[in-house]
Amino acid sequence: MGEAPAFVVDYLEGNFTNGLHLKSKGCRTSIDIGCDRTYIIGESDEKSIGIQIFDKSTGECVDPIVLGTKPKPTKSHSAILLDEDRILVIKGNTNSDDSFWFLEVNTPFVREQKTRLGAEVVAWSKAVIGEAEKPLVISGPSGVGKGTLISKLMEEFPFMFGFSVSHTTRSPRNNERNGVHYHFTERNKMEKDIDNGKFLEFAAVHGNLYGTSVEAVDVVADKGKRCILDIDVQGARSVRATSLEAIFVFICPPSFEELEKRLRSRGTETEEQIQKRLRNAKAELEQGTSPGLFDHLLVNDDLDKCYEKLKELLNLGHAVKPSHKSDLIHVPMEHTVSKIDEKVLINCGASEQEKSGVNMYVLDLASIKGGAPARTRGLDIYGVESSLNGVIGAQVLN
Repeated sequence: MGEAPAFVVDYLEGNFTNGLHLKSKGCRTSIDIGCDRTYIIGESDEKSIGIQIFDKSTGECVDPIVLGTKPKPTKSHSAILLDEDRILVIKGNTNSDDSFWFLEVNTPFVREQKTRLGAEVVAWSKAVIGEAEKPLVISGPSGVGKGTLISKLMEEFPFMFGFSVSHTTRSPRNNERNGVHYHFTERNKMEKDIDNGKFLEFAAVHGNLYGTSVEAVDVVADKGKRCILDIDVQGARSVRATSLEAIFVFICPPSFEELEKRLRSRGTETEEQIQKRLRNAKAELEQGTSPGLFDHLLVNDDLDKCYEKLKELLNLGHAVKPSHKSDLIHVPMEHTVSKIDEKVLINCGASEQEKSGVNMYVLDLASIKGGAPARTRGLDIYGVESSLNGVIGAQVLN
């Protein structure tokens, strides 16, 4: 147990005045942003927490388009304004793996979607405690060996990596299983999900839609694993433009002639399909080797050597099972929140102290990264024990 920080002592002794006034009624909270808008975070429906925007100038409420992975229903929550772009929502009666959510109202992603959709937009981003390894984006033309390299990583480091299963509108090939090789879907459904902001990237390839959903990446990350995205150059460019921090690797063939040889040796496509892939491969090689898009270029002239180089740039020595953080804290149904600089204080009251010895949690936002349409990572948290006579100490929980 360490000594409590000075700002916590100030809080307990009432020596600060910059906490945010939070208006609430039942399971609804209202947050004012600027002079003309109030965001009403309402009671949960069967699917998620409701959101409305009250325009003070017109006296009307607007139901915005809500993007991102939505929080599950809750009977208790609190909310606090972090800045002009985001609201932190804390769910009561939950454990830490589902307690903290960011409601983005004016981030670059939200502004982009407002322009694209021509409507009011907000976006949810789940907060994740602690740092996580950056996802790995691997790109390269068909036949270059991306799939084999990924399979070798997954086989050698099963506890460290998880594969992001892409969506596609093409028909499954022999022995391909839905949800394993791809999520096979109808074109009209995928187009609707794209419009609703459920995809991190998407592209039309060989007449079909391919894409990586936000959920596919989050499913891997939530298991404490490093997500691998196997996408084309166009998709990599789209991911690079989002808030998702990743390592971008482009796999090159030793020569274009060798690539053609590998494509023909597969024996799965007609001559017309092979020629189409070769034309696309030329364009991908030009874009993939241009500066600025990929962090690393690897030439797959020898599979084993290329794989060793891939492990080297990822700083992989031996397989280590990562610790998956969960149930670190429990936010009770009744709690209050306040904010000091980049720290949010959750006062849980005496009843929580009786159960866990901790009656306050401190969320440190200084190192958070990412955001909608994906997770927000890097949230630090620690508990504070106190008594009627003052602070006892602080305990780091992550």
